[in-house]
Amino acid sequence: MIEKVRAKYNRTLLIQPNEIEVLKKNIITLKDNIPYNEVINKIINQDLFNALEYLPSNFVDLMIIDPPYNLHKTFNGSKFKEMDELSYELWIDSWLCNLIRLLKPNASVYLCCDWKSSNAIYNIAKKYFKIQNRITWEREKGRGAKKNWKNCSEDIWFCTLNDEYIFNVDDVKIKRKVLAPYRNNDGDPKDWLEDNDKKYRMTFPSNFWNDITVPFWSMPENTDHPTQKPEKLYAKLILASSNKGDVVFDPFAGSGTTASTAIKLERNFVCIELDEHYCNLASKRVELAKEEKNIQGFDGTHFWERNTLSEMNKVK
Repeated sequence: MIEKVRAKYNRTLLIQPNEIEVLKKNIITLKDNIPYNEVINKIINQDLFNALEYLPSNFVDLMIIDPPYNLHKTFNGSKFKEMDELSYELWIDSWLCNLIRLLKPNASVYLCCDWKSSNAIYNIAKKYFKIQNRITWEREKGRGAKKNWKNCSEDIWFCTLNDEYIFNVDDVKIKRKVLAPYRNNDGDPKDWLEDNDKKYRMTFPSNFWNDITVPFWSMPENTDHPTQKPEKLYAKLILASSNKGDVVFDPFAGSGTTASTAIKLERNFVCIELDEHYCNLASKRVELAKEEKNIQGFDGTHFWERNTLSEMNKVK
């Protein structure tokens, strides 16, 4: 394989040959039932169907699922082929039905998809879960389409097993700049706060997110994975629907965004990924996350609007 020529300031995360042996400490393959504590914070390098039978029941607090969308796509040499919608629904059902037993009764599930796969995901998810909402987020990347509208949004279906579930709304409020700082008759700020002469308002999160930046070459979280999700995107899901110490499960781990973000937010993770190279990337991101807790667009307390800078939130 010909090595890419990278720009001078390209920060894409790469794996060096001399790192692989060390990174393997976070990667396992399941061949038998193993104790719960031996699977926590591990990346399982295995086919999903083979790994599932060895995992314990009722141990997952939050599940984030980012399956291959119904598109022709190549993942490090492995090809996923587009299907007719019914076949794609049957494929989703073939693994989703087997994930249910892993969940705690109050667990939440987030299912990622694009516009072409959104209906299929919904049709199967409603068989097993209570559909609470559909999040649409702006995936602003790429130059455009000549004969169609540019595709720059994706969906995430928010599902639960029951009506009792975790939702930490205060942890996912957005800090927005105030353009019209009205005051009450007594002169006090009207529904806004002031910090270092900057005026802002804490707003409740909606199901439309336009504050997400897709990883690109100058961001340290960027990898060569073709469908990598941003840490900020997953940070919102993890903070809203889990507590510190909870277990976040990802059956299609890719380059490890779930794992790295969970570690940064003091959660535990269990991830499954078939491709060995992506497992190594995920393992490296986990090791880096133990030392560097920064998530772009999140200052550790609040989420900021896209392209908002503050003294607490400068990208390193």
